[in-house]
Amino acid sequence: MTIDMPITLHAYALFLAAVVLLCIVPGPDMAYLLGRTITQGRRAGLVAAIGINAGAYAHVGAAVLGLSAILASSAVAFTIVKLVGACYLVWIGLRTIAAASGASSNSVARTPSATLRRIFWEGFLSDALNPKVSVFFLAFLPQFVDRSSSVSVPMQLLFLGVTCNVIAISINGVLVAIAGTVTRAIRANSAWRGWLNRALGGLFVTLGIRLAVQKL
Repeated sequence: MTIDMPITLHAYALFLAAVVLLCIVPGPDMAYLLGRTITQGRRAGLVAAIGINAGAYAHVGAAVLGLSAILASSAVAFTIVKLVGACYLVWIGLRTIAAASGASSNSVARTPSATLRRIFWEGFLSDALNPKVSVFFLAFLPQFVDRSSSVSVPMQLLFLGVTCNVIAISINGVLVAIAGTVTRAIRANSAWRGWLNRALGGLFVTLGIRLAVQKL
């Protein structure tokens, strides 16, 4: 009994190498999970990574179902989703800055930590509302599809998408572990933690504006 591989081993090896390189390129997702790790520790960073990964699975599902093609072909649909995502990033940033500024005015000077549930959903939505991720999956995954395979194209896309996300969560987990250890002393200082939250908020406002002005 033989088991048909979705794609050839050679193509899969190339895919794995490409995914690893793409996952280590800094972007909004990496900025968010590292920011949460630096300000709140490894547990918060891991929850952020899980939320981001869950958002990526939404894009994989969209690519398999062909919904991403709508974003790639319709300028109006792409613009709407892009602006919604950009506004959400700016909103996260402004809320983080406001929380840090409000805490610094108190005598205790302690920046309130975001709940793990909030961190998960912020990570999920920051990825799920980024149309460029949908377009990336739509453009990247089909390059490794083997149309001569007995495995259907949707199943191949699903296999590649799951592989991509497993690699991404693994790499992000390593980054969180390293960042959490290196920045432990910073989190122990309430003043530094407040400034880090302001910097994180400012970063997300910048990323939101950048996303809003970017074109497909």
